Amino acid sequence: MKKIGFLSFGHWTPSPQSQTRTASDALLQSVELAVAAEELGADGAYFRVHHFARQLASPFPLLAAVGAKTSRIEIGTAVIDMRYENPLYMAEDAGAADLIAGGRLQLGISRGSPEQVIEGWRYFGYAPQEGESDADMARRHTGVLLEVLLGKGFAQPNPRPMFPNPPGLLRVEPHSEGLRERIWWGAATNATAEWAAKLGMNLQSSTLKFDEGGKPFHIQQAEQIRAFREAWKAAAHTREPRVSVSRSIFALVDDRDRAYFGGNQSGDHFGYIEADRLAVFGRSYAAEPDVLIEQLKGDEAIAEADTLLLTVPNQLGVDYNAHVIQAILTHVAPGLGWR
Repeated sequence: MKKIGFLSFGHWTPSPQSQTRTASDALLQSVELAVAAEELGADGAYFRVHHFARQLASPFPLLAAVGAKTSRIEIGTAVIDMRYENPLYMAEDAGAADLIAGGRLQLGISRGSPEQVIEGWRYFGYAPQEGESDADMARRHTGVLLEVLLGKGFAQPNPRPMFPNPPGLLRVEPHSEGLRERIWWGAATNATAEWAAKLGMNLQSSTLKFDEGGKPFHIQQAEQIRAFREAWKAAAHTREPRVSVSRSIFALVDDRDRAYFGGNQSGDHFGYIEADRLAVFGRSYAAEPDVLIEQLKGDEAIAEADTLLLTVPNQLGVDYNAHVIQAILTHVAPGLGWR
């Protein structure tokens, strides 16, 4: 059995070919798709965060809205760039969204990827400390967030407060019990996956990672997952970790599917998302359901993960994306033992 959810980047463009032409469209349709996915029996609604782009950017209002409109589905991010985040303010926002959702938040965070502007985090008021890289800064912010989410008091109370305080040091409020165990790290290397395991974060692995040996993407990703699990075991955590992988998978079951994705199946390829680091990009899948089932049986990373996130073409609209999700749940997942 696997948990199956969707992952939306929330693109919008004024193009007449797009069903998502404004930021309002992207946000409201994200809520609608989450509601539809829950009704179809999907397990998760996840959203990507990009700044300075015509994509979803401020996740917590959206997550709270989805939480208020749904009752069962997991609600998450994949991922929030921690270079841009104030960890204490983030803990407040995340705690509020999680309480509204009844404890269903699955918060994916990361160092982030190359963005639309140069060092965009500086415009948000953040800069690495002396001797730090931007990745170090992201991990420092993450360490603060993880500590704050434990719910322990750390702030000295005012002796003359506006309202009465509980005894002792004060914590960030609202606090949502259990959220600390539902933080995921988006890792692009084996080493950062192992680092996340040591800190007790779940693992998110996307449709690309930095190349570490030249093997096919799904094999490198499976090796990353196994390294994560070994590091988790060595850290002697008391709970079982979660692992998600993302994939572009389209079951061709009607003429719309064939028009959009027929013949668009692609293989792995290697390229650069940073000037000095070669990355491997995973293939997409688009085929008749029986063919898809056989192809997906050979994906080692999907086999290693407990959660699969289907990347959806959100600009094709809510109805079509609900169809994409339903086709996988109905025609593919049962044949693989995922349902």
